[in-house]
Amino acid sequence: MKSLTSFFDRMVQRFLPDAFLFAIILTFAVFLLGVFFTNSSPIQMVEYWGTGFWDLLAFAMQMSLIVVTGYILANTPIVKKLLSKISKLANTPEQAILLVTFVASIACLINYGFGIVVGALFAIHVAKRVPTVDYRVLMASAYSGFLLWHGGLSGSIPLLIATPGHFLEDTMGVIPVTETLFSSFNLFIVFVLLFTLPFLNRFLMKSRNSLHNTDASQWQSDISDDSKDSQTITSTDKLTPAERLENSQIVSLIIGLMGLAFIVYHFVANGFDLNINIVNFIFLFLGIIFHKTPRRFLDSATGAVKNAGGIIIQFPFYAGIMGMMVTSGLSEQMSLWFVSISTDFTLPLFTFISAGIVNFFVPSGGGQWAVQGPIMIPAALEIGADTAKTAMAVAWGDAWTNMIQPFWALPLLAIAGLKVRDIMGFCVMILLYSFIPISIGLLFF
Repeated sequence: MKSLTSFFDRMVQRFLPDAFLFAIILTFAVFLLGVFFTNSSPIQMVEYWGTGFWDLLAFAMQMSLIVVTGYILANTPIVKKLLSKISKLANTPEQAILLVTFVASIACLINYGFGIVVGALFAIHVAKRVPTVDYRVLMASAYSGFLLWHGGLSGSIPLLIATPGHFLEDTMGVIPVTETLFSSFNLFIVFVLLFTLPFLNRFLMKSRNSLHNTDASQWQSDISDDSKDSQTITSTDKLTPAERLENSQIVSLIIGLMGLAFIVYHFVANGFDLNINIVNFIFLFLGIIFHKTPRRFLDSATGAVKNAGGIIIQFPFYAGIMGMMVTSGLSEQMSLWFVSISTDFTLPLFTFISAGIVNFFVPSGGGQWAVQGPIMIPAALEIGADTAKTAMAVAWGDAWTNMIQPFWALPLLAIAGLKVRDIMGFCVMILLYSFIPISIGLLFF
């Protein structure tokens, strides 16, 4: 295991390009696959690519705001003190790895956007507490929690098929979360991963031949010093009316209370609907309130925006890849091949594997279900397989290969100040390990 971990780390460090170039290479690969394995001509593949290029603009904005608002909230005195206090539970590198993995996993089970940001920010505080911990493994541990998201409360596929009126209702009906999220097979997978991933990551840290911590200057600056938060303007005599407004606590309080009122209304009206928009909304308005003045909030936002550049540039390329995969029929061909070799017993496993492959090119849970759901569910009904388990197999396949797909790591890497190659060697090991409990859960529970 030590040799294998070192091998993957060396290979990734040497050959894996920046996440932007990874997206370009995937674009070339899907283009060629479409030309050679479908009836699409090169001109048509270019058309599919360009037409789909802007289909993720709303989602790209959501993920950019996750990074920006999460940074702003984490840069408030009250949140920094809270994270710092929890980080004191770790006193050694081993404890740091265990704690970060567990906290990130719990956060991702609650909500995937919340989990990505909290995991990264908490890891930074733990790294300050335990500076001898391998920073790259620590951030890989924070990202490993994302493996659990589709088995948790924000899982898009189980929540969608539990909603009356979903697009496959005529085929499979409405399936309650008691048969998906709270089923025995899903709970088995979640609990095994929740309680074994921390020890796997601890092993990955120990398997390193030597510790290579990222320079403190690369991550300590992400969250400003507490001393800066205590700075206040002691004299207002020379301030202009505009500057007085910018430094007014009343302005922040009023708009913050409006935001809190809507948050309360949202949960009263919709129940525990912790979607990506309401997470961003909560982060944003708590940030406004906790920073106390508009000027402090805006100063923090200026530092936060620089972290969102990779997301803004790369997400359109993934939208173009999705356009080629779906419109050319490549994703359908992949799914149908796995269906052709399946039985009622093996269909969930092969659905999981096929979903993991498709996720490389369609890295969106909802988008992937739109592609694979209409293929896998009729196949499950035809051969007598469990439709709820088949749907969750798509969900777990989507979550599984996120470990080696930079798409979802971008927000965490932006906050951490790392490149994708810094964590991906360890994530390969997490991918290989997690295949075992997920497969067991889908086959035998």
